[in-house]
Amino acid sequence: MELKYFSPSEALKPYVKHYYIFESDTEAGFEDTVFPSGDMEMIFNLGEGIWESSVDNIFTTTPKIELWGQITKPLAIRSNGRHTMLGIKFFTHSAAYFLDDEIGVFNDQVSDLGDIIGTPVKVLHAQLLETKDIAKRIELIELFLLKRLIVHEKKVFRIDKVGHILTGIKKNPEESNINNIASKHGITSRYLHKLIHQHTGLSPSSFNKIIRFQFSLKLITKNDQPLTSIAYNCGYFDQSHFIRDFKSFTGLTPSAYLENITPVNQLLQQ
Repeated sequence: MELKYFSPSEALKPYVKHYYIFESDTEAGFEDTVFPSGDMEMIFNLGEGIWESSVDNIFTTTPKIELWGQITKPLAIRSNGRHTMLGIKFFTHSAAYFLDDEIGVFNDQVSDLGDIIGTPVKVLHAQLLETKDIAKRIELIELFLLKRLIVHEKKVFRIDKVGHILTGIKKNPEESNINNIASKHGITSRYLHKLIHQHTGLSPSSFNKIIRFQFSLKLITKNDQPLTSIAYNCGYFDQSHFIRDFKSFTGLTPSAYLENITPVNQLLQQ
């Protein structure tokens, strides 16, 4: 398995965290679990392999053009065959610039982006299949995204505001008082909750928890400090609270996770 990252152009840097190519040249099947990241992705499957994801303990084949909604709990996946996947990883709020629907409708599932956007993205997928050149493929994706931005330009002000609020929460993850956050931005706490959920699929408190969880994953993987220190460094008041949140996002305790880190999961959490 190999994963390569590519930076977006200057015009798309405010919206796209990175592009990536994931390739697997083995026919062997595998199973893994995806954890909440706070981000959404569009993925174009360009190989012959088959991916499946589990919803309500039932595995279904994912579409050739995937939209990954916000994952808020462990999501089991499995795979067979050789893969070539070209992905777009957005920031927490920025997928909303490119979609018509409220983001929450996609939570905890892998949706068919062809059904959501229609002909333009299906044409893009066909174009991506026609070329093997990665630079050309990214050029095609960026042209597609820029056209979508123009179509949704009326949404920019509200989504920009959401991005600004989330940046503030991320800089200070210990700030979890919704009333204080709303007051800083001159809006009511009710409107704050509605605005963020509409454009990210997450509540402010859920976003805060996922940010702390992702930070804890990095610290646990380094395995150079005790869990008590990791808990306090991630803004938890005690270790039991940290373990409870961690288990809700992974299905595992921090110690069990450390003993069961898989190469695929490490790739997917980037």
